[in-house]
Order: sequence, then C-alpha cells, then structure tokens
Amino acid sequence: MNTPRCPDCGVTMESTAVRSSDGFGLTINTGKRSGLLGKLGVGSTTKLEGACCPGCGLVRLYADLEE
Repeated sequence: MNTPRCPDCGVTMESTAVRSSDGFGLTINTGKRSGLLGKLGVGSTTKLEGACCPGCGLVRLYADLEE
C-alpha cells in the first residue's frame, strides 16, 4: 500500500493493523471464485489494511487488491 496523505489535514498517514475484537484481521468479499469452488458457492476475500492520521485521527481502510 502506498502511504496516503490525510484529505483533512494533509499529514502523511501511518499504516496501522485493523483487527476484529477476536484478534482476526479484517477481510471483505470480492466475489465468487472460479472453477469448482465457485460452483459450490465459495467466495473470494481480500484483507483490509488501515491507515491512521496522527494529526486528526482519521482512519481509512484500503482493500489489498494486488494479490
């Protein structure tokens, strides 16, 4: 993930881990898989990466679509 700048105050945002209350990394559904697993209804997921502004506290989530 490229280091984004905060849209509110222009400060470089810092990478931060985002986790559920159980300690697992967050993911989003990106659609069905191809092949046999897709025919069975199994979907694909991708992890989320967080960025936090140290100036104002804004947090943004980015999908890791490069996999």
